[in-house]
Amino acid sequence: MHTTSRAPVLPPPQVSIGLLGWLRTNLLSPWYNAVLTVVLVGGLGLIAAPVWRWVFVLAHWQAVAVNLRLCMVGLYPGAQIWRPGVVLIMLAWLFGGSAVHQQGMVRSVSTTLLAGLVLLSLVLTAPARVIVGAAALALLAGYGLAWLWPHSKKLWQLGWLLSLPIVLIVLGGMRGTGLSPVPTTQWGGLMLTLLLAVVGIVASFPLGLALALGRQSKLPVIRWFAIAYIELVRGVPLVSVIMMFSLLLPLFLPASWGRPATLLRILVGLTLFTAAYVAENVRGGLQAIPRGQYEAATALGLTWVQAMRHIILPQALRAVIPALVGQCISLFKDTSLATIVGALELLGIAKSVIEQSEWKGITGGVVFEVFIFTALVYGVFTYSMSRLSRGLEKTLGVGTR
Repeated sequence: MHTTSRAPVLPPPQVSIGLLGWLRTNLLSPWYNAVLTVVLVGGLGLIAAPVWRWVFVLAHWQAVAVNLRLCMVGLYPGAQIWRPGVVLIMLAWLFGGSAVHQQGMVRSVSTTLLAGLVLLSLVLTAPARVIVGAAALALLAGYGLAWLWPHSKKLWQLGWLLSLPIVLIVLGGMRGTGLSPVPTTQWGGLMLTLLLAVVGIVASFPLGLALALGRQSKLPVIRWFAIAYIELVRGVPLVSVIMMFSLLLPLFLPASWGRPATLLRILVGLTLFTAAYVAENVRGGLQAIPRGQYEAATALGLTWVQAMRHIILPQALRAVIPALVGQCISLFKDTSLATIVGALELLGIAKSVIEQSEWKGITGGVVFEVFIFTALVYGVFTYSMSRLSRGLEKTLGVGTR
């Protein structure tokens, strides 16, 4: 009996074209690409020198440096500034511990956060440098603790579950805790922007999920209620929803209820508005699931709840990750609309910095400097969310299997 040996599978040949070859292939071929490349390089050359001179010579970045604390925490009392610092340290600690148990996205977030904290600790001045440096050490300490205690995954998950009420108690104060109350009208800057975005995203997701399932319900009352809610909310702009909840909602509440804080009213408006869009995103994922998946779940004897939890929803949510992350990015940017009702989030603080009297004597003011800084902050967070989304899609194999 003769045996035949299989030929070894060779790797594909290495193709190396070098720098000149890459330029010729991508920028200089065919002829119209070469013309376009020359025009773009010439245009960049013309504006590079003026832009460089403005950024490093003429721009008044001290307007941002002087008001950096205002941009970060708004009008939060200086004597209580340690409380946002404690929140930052706690969240960094949770990220560090979760990075051990959650591979992929959480580890990427933790690595990026650590790099950002280290960089900020090098450029900031005291006391901000101390707080940021302590947050970096807390992240490393959380990672080390979780690594030494590998069976603590549920405890870290519990920590995330309790983090939101703890953050609200630390920032706002509460009787019996020894923390003096800080009105939400003094919260502002990037801290308020992140709070509005995170709470809006977390609170709107379960409501949007329920609306998406309700829209596909076989019960007419539930289905038509979900359809009416989604279409009504999606038919009005967010700015009108925020104004209605901020200015008109107290007029419809009983006098015994008092007047809810402006921040709470804005959060309710953002949550209810975003939930309608989340519902449509999830509904798209549900409709993409083949009918055979539902029939297979029924054949296995699974109840409706079990089928949704273990078979349908995991596939549906996996399919609409890009749309859901896009909605999160949109909500993060839409928090700037809160400034129209007096909430001094990041954009509201930027406008107040521009109006400060000490910058009025400067030719042209400091509009470009302040808004460029604000745009960079928004850009860093939105780009980070986009990168995390792509990482999650790659991990789950979205579009590949």
